[in-house]
Amino acid sequence: MKLHGLEQNSGMSPLRAQRMEKIWWTALLIVFAVGIVSIIKGYFLEGMTSTNLTNVVPWGAWVAFYIYFIGMSAGSFLLSTLIYGFGMHQYERIGRSALLSAIVCMITAIAFISLDIGRIDHVFNAIIYWNVTSTMAWEIHFYILYILLLVTELYFSMRSDLVKGSISPGKLAKFYRLLTFGYKDISEGALFKDRKRLQVLGILGIPLAVFGVHGGTGSIFAVVKARPFLNTGIFPIVFILSALVSGTALSIAIYVIKNKAVKRKNDEKMVHSLGSLLSMFLAIELALEWYEFLIGWYGLKSEEMDTVHVLAGSSHWWTFWIFQMGLAMIFPLAILFYKKTRQSVSWILAASVMTIIGVVGVRFDMVLPIFIVPVLNGLPAGEYFPTISEWVTSFGLIAMCLILYTLGEKILPIDQYDTEDGGMHHE
Repeated sequence: MKLHGLEQNSGMSPLRAQRMEKIWWTALLIVFAVGIVSIIKGYFLEGMTSTNLTNVVPWGAWVAFYIYFIGMSAGSFLLSTLIYGFGMHQYERIGRSALLSAIVCMITAIAFISLDIGRIDHVFNAIIYWNVTSTMAWEIHFYILYILLLVTELYFSMRSDLVKGSISPGKLAKFYRLLTFGYKDISEGALFKDRKRLQVLGILGIPLAVFGVHGGTGSIFAVVKARPFLNTGIFPIVFILSALVSGTALSIAIYVIKNKAVKRKNDEKMVHSLGSLLSMFLAIELALEWYEFLIGWYGLKSEEMDTVHVLAGSSHWWTFWIFQMGLAMIFPLAILFYKKTRQSVSWILAASVMTIIGVVGVRFDMVLPIFIVPVLNGLPAGEYFPTISEWVTSFGLIAMCLILYTLGEKILPIDQYDTEDGGMHHE
């Protein structure tokens, strides 16, 4: 949420903008500080005993939030690729925001999985002693390449505005001069070259995001042979579609909420188009979910049937029916297919927010039910619910994500909107 500097382009008074910005920062910093205290007290001093994780259920909330933010990142990047890679300039207003979201969500995902791993320094072993048969080792290398690509693409997307800012009398001029590395060319030829670089980077990033980052993360789950419910070829594809859903919903929510906060007019045509895109991704994901369960039912394997029962009929039913099927799929689809609501920006925002919240349940359902069902008959069943420490730590890291995004919007020329003369302004 970027509040600073927008009041002159909106109906918001400078005093109200400053007040909202202060409330926003105060709330985020308080939640983040409490989360850091929880990490120090519960994680570093007490270790994994501060969680409800056990040998039976070794993955919990932190792994669920890890794949949640990985999906947000990959989906946001793939949406930006439609703009920079395939020239869909009707979405250009959200292009840089999508790239920034992808970077910040990736950092947050790594923070979550770092907590779960415990010894993050062991990650370097996978880099130094690369075992090419290890899915995890490949994934670590893909993450590094992906972050480098995201930063590079964001840089080229805003380089011309960094140059303009470096020669302006603004407070950030010195910082922008540092970022431009002495580059000053903003001619049409230079802009054309930067656009071509963005196109190449966007297209190169598609296989990296699809097969390496989110499809690869799905593969980490799918290769777990001891868990038949995961061990299917369709599971990585479900991850990819889910990423497109969550990334598109996130981009819609950021754009509309930011405009509502500063009383700036939305580009309704773009929001409607993004809503149609979101509905298409949701419909495809729902179809894939149907086939995923259908295959399990037809196999009649006790492990898969028991897992389906845990999902839909046990004490965990509410995460499946309310969050996964309701908020993440059925309710948004109904809003986006019904003629009156799909033409309303507010309803499209509601559908996007439902999806963002619902996908949290989807991620928990991908992680927990598989461990609740015993691998062999006679072994104890698993049971898990996050402790207060896990929740507080998780909310702290989510606040960190929002702080990083807000900071990025505040100090970088991310925001884009139409000026009165019809041009595109980058703030």
